[in-house]
Amino acid sequence: MIISVCIVDDNKDIRSALEQIILMADGYSLVGSFSDAEEALLKIPLVKPNIVLMDINLGDGESGIDCVRQLKPLYPEILFMMCTIYEEDEKIFEALTAGANGYILKKTAPGKLLDAIRELHEGGAPMSSQIARKVVNAFQLRTAPGSEPIGGGSGGRSISVLSNRENEILELLAKGMLYKEIAGRLFISQETVRKHVYHIYEKLHVNNRVEAINKFYGR
Repeated sequence: MIISVCIVDDNKDIRSALEQIILMADGYSLVGSFSDAEEALLKIPLVKPNIVLMDINLGDGESGIDCVRQLKPLYPEILFMMCTIYEEDEKIFEALTAGANGYILKKTAPGKLLDAIRELHEGGAPMSSQIARKVVNAFQLRTAPGSEPIGGGSGGRSISVLSNRENEILELLAKGMLYKEIAGRLFISQETVRKHVYHIYEKLHVNNRVEAINKFYGR
């Protein structure tokens, strides 16, 4: 069976290289190649590929993760493999939470990339070994004996307007943790914590930590 593939990458050279890998391989068909999120969101539903190789950083505007988050619920049969340079825990888990089915690094050899596409098509969830190791390590740390579960918290509180990660961060803020401590707990950078806090304040229409915590506790 021929596996139809779309590529989404804003880097012309990388996009061209990926195109050649697909075009020159038996059993694979390139049905679309797009340079930005806007074009991808418009055209992927039209060609309905089996697999989408999705870059994370698409320059200005929406990211590859945003694309997956919007398209996956509407087209669950389309499988998305993040094809990226990023090995950061935050990017990995954000992509998987958004609905990505696989996560492979751009430095992966062409043969292994094609194998990963076929594995994904046949029901697997391919990841580069470096990525899989990070997922396993993070899972083990988060479920270590004596550690508190992340996200649910003792009170199991959450605010529907916030994402799971934003609820996690707000809960840790409510416990009095500093940005540095939250970053260490969630395996993300302090700058990422700051960005999430900014979005939390924006979504809750508050200006500071105290007001946000009051919203968290329903006060």
